[in-house]
Amino acid sequence: MQKDEELLIALRRVIRAIDLRSRQLNKEAGLTGPQLLVMQNIGKTPGIMVRQLAENINLSPATVTSILDRLEVKALVQRVRSTEDKRRVGVFLSPAGEQMLATAPLPLQEHFINRFDQLEEWEQSQMVATMQRIARMMDAHDIDASPMLEVGSIQDKV
Repeated sequence: MQKDEELLIALRRVIRAIDLRSRQLNKEAGLTGPQLLVMQNIGKTPGIMVRQLAENINLSPATVTSILDRLEVKALVQRVRSTEDKRRVGVFLSPAGEQMLATAPLPLQEHFINRFDQLEEWEQSQMVATMQRIARMMDAHDIDASPMLEVGSIQDKV
């Protein structure tokens, strides 16, 4: 097998692993990766504002608002308007959201990060440089992306 074929197979395996993990998360928890990431951030900072939440996970406030709309329909989060400043709306997990978060599997990026952090610093740097080079070779270096391992558009996942 030629080197380019080996690389393409490895890339396809990564894409397939992301897809399978995303399907598992949806099946087990009824959530998408972005929804789980939003809930995790709310769990860490109860009352967080949408703009800060969006900054934390590198998504637009509009996308986060759409995710929150779906989580609110599922009764997993609550938006509460501040009594001091009516323009400020904090986001909280509902009791059902807290329970869901406690039992949800780790998103793939957390699983990956746990393993990545165990590597030596030089190996981490080498992997980052290699993946950045691959992104440039695929003309993907200017594509907007968040540090979320999901297949497809985030908009499709909300």
